[in-house]
Parts: sequence; C-alpha cells; structure tokens
Amino acid sequence: MRSKRLVLILTCILAALVVIYVVHRHRGAEPTAEAPLPLPTVSVATAHSGFIANQLTVAGIFQAFQEIDVHGKVSGYIRHIYVDIGDRVRQGQTLAVLEVPELQAQVAGAQAGISQTQQNIIRLQNEVAREQAGYAAVHANYVRLKQASDQQPGLVAAQELDDALAKDRSAASQVDAAKSAVAAAQGQLGVSRAENLRVSSMAQYATITAPYNGVVTMRYADTGSLIPAGTAEGLNQAVVRLAQSDVLRLRMPVPERDVPFVHVGSVVTVHVQATGQQFPGTVVRFTRDVSNATRTMMTEVDVPNPALTLTPGMYADVTFNLEQKNGALIIPASAVMQGDQPSVMLVDANNRVQKRPVDLGIAGANQQEVASGLHPGDRVIIGGISTLQPGQQVTPQEASSKLTEFQSANQKGGK
Repeated sequence: MRSKRLVLILTCILAALVVIYVVHRHRGAEPTAEAPLPLPTVSVATAHSGFIANQLTVAGIFQAFQEIDVHGKVSGYIRHIYVDIGDRVRQGQTLAVLEVPELQAQVAGAQAGISQTQQNIIRLQNEVAREQAGYAAVHANYVRLKQASDQQPGLVAAQELDDALAKDRSAASQVDAAKSAVAAAQGQLGVSRAENLRVSSMAQYATITAPYNGVVTMRYADTGSLIPAGTAEGLNQAVVRLAQSDVLRLRMPVPERDVPFVHVGSVVTVHVQATGQQFPGTVVRFTRDVSNATRTMMTEVDVPNPALTLTPGMYADVTFNLEQKNGALIIPASAVMQGDQPSVMLVDANNRVQKRPVDLGIAGANQQEVASGLHPGDRVIIGGISTLQPGQQVTPQEASSKLTEFQSANQKGGK
C-alpha cells in the first residue's frame, strides 16, 4: 500500500513537470512584433559645373627631324675622318677629308690653262697694235696720193692709186682680224676660268662637311677606305649617317573617327614612358590622308630636345583634347544608365529615389556632361542602381572623388 502511494506521487510530479514544460514552450513560440528594416545606403555624387574634355590617348614614336647618309660628291680615299658615332656636330663642320690626286692635277691644269690664255691675249693685243700701226702708214700714203690726184689730175697714175687703195683696205682687214683674235682669246679665257671653277668646286667636295647640326648615328668608313662618288649608279656607300636630334618629330596615328577634331595648333599632352617626362605640345602637321590599311591619319608634334634627353625610337603617350568645354554640368560617368533614352537615378530632398531622363554632352574619361535634365546640386546615385526602384527611400552617402573615379573606371572596363 505504501509503495503504491509512492508511485502515485512520483507520477503526479512527472505530470506536473511535463505540463510546465509544454506551457513554457507554447509561450516561447508566440509571435513577436517585427523590428523595422534599416534603409539601404547609396553612394551619391553632386552634379557641379566645371571643365570637361573628350580625350584621346594614342602611342607615338620619336623620330629625328632630319636623317641622311652623308656621301662624297667625288670618289677618293679617306685621308682623315674626324667623327664617330654619338658625336655632336655643327653645320659646316668637317667630317672627313678625301684624297683625290687626279682632281688636284685637274685643278693645276685648269689654272695653267687660264695663265696660257691670258698670255695669248697679251700677244694678240700686241698684234692688234702692230697691225693698227701698219694700217695707219698705209692709209696715210693712200690719202696723200688721193689728194694729189684730186688737185692735179693725171699727176698720179691710176694704177698707183688703185694699188694704194688696195693696200689700205688690206691693212684695215688685218686690224679687224687681229681684234677678232683678241676677242676669241678672251672668250677662251672665260671657258678656262669656268673649267677652273668647276674642278676647284669638285676639289672642295673632297672635304665632307655637315649640312646641319646633328648627331652622328652611324659611321660606315675608316681612314683609307675608298668612297665612290655619291652620283655613281649602284654604288651608295656613305661616310656617316647624320641625324638632327635637337628637335624631334613625334609621330602618332589618329583614328579615322577622331580626324575631324585634329587641327594644326591643337594642344596635346606628351608623357614619355622611358624618362617619366610629361610636357605640353602642339600639332604642327598631319598628312590630311587616312591610310586605307590602318584607317588612321599620321600626325606630328615637334618636340624641342636641346639637351638630347630624348632619343629617336622612344615611345610616348600623346593625349588629345578632342572636345572641351568650360562651365559644363558634370556628373560621374558611372551614374548614367544607357538605353534608348539615357537616364540617371537621383535622391530628392526627402531622400527618395527618382529616375530622370537626361541629354548627354561631352564624354570625358571618367566624367559625363549633362546637357539637360539635371541642375547643379542634384545628387545622383553612382552605385547599385539596378537594385533601386523609383520612390524607394534610401540613406544617401556622399562618395569621395577617388571612389567615384574608381567606380567610373570599373564601369568603363566592364563595357
């Protein structure tokens, strides 16, 4: 009897514990009021007025402003060569001297020809004087006989008078012939002097000089080398190669679509990768012809290089401002949603999202001009646009300039 009572007590206690457990579990499962969700945070940038440019960056290569192979005008052996690769030379500086013995003989012969002709002229001039003296005597004799015959007809025989007249005319002819010989000799003197000038000029070509200021980039010959005349067909051995490097041509190809924006005087920014230099430049010339092969137009910028810090063959990045504008309304390029009608998402004064169509202007590297649709001070959303809906309330957070540029670059890279 006592054991039965104990079992009954234990059963009651166990039942009470089960009831307490079920009651507590039921109370814990009752629904509670939901806490409000936080508003999404969006990055915004403020539309502002400023300068914007549509830029084009192309790779260019430096080339010497002029570069030639210096030849000899005459053929000869190199007696002296005064320059080597890397030497800077001035215009008119002697580069090499050729040994041309036969040319020196030709100069001596031409000078001797001038002396001989001059002596011949002196001899012929003396002949003229002698002939003139003989003519004067003969003519005076004829004049006297003529006067006597006129005063007393028959005093002088007609035959004698005719002989005197013939001698007078013959003497006059001899004078004219002597004068013609002098004139011919003087003409020959001109020919001799021209020949002397020719061979002397050729002799001067034996000294090879620099045609302009430059740098010797190659040396083809040494002392004793036989250099053929530069005009000889099939023989084109030069003495040195000379490049004008104090001014360089920076050549770069401009794509066909950007050709209308390139003009003489267009300002560019040049960045030299090898040296780290960056400096402005201006377009000096372009071909005005688009290549059929590459669909680009070759464009040149002249770059002063007095210290020769830049070397032909170096590459440079050249940036053109194809279009530019001051006072443009600018937003980050990543804020623009492309489509049939470009649009942006912006945050209004109540921190609610609005979608607004816009008209675009100049497109910069990381910025975009808005021609209409926005006002200065409007806050445009630059990230997570696809997850937002018009009318949705958000928490705006001003994006830093570095973050804006990073997002713009990522968006452009994704395109």
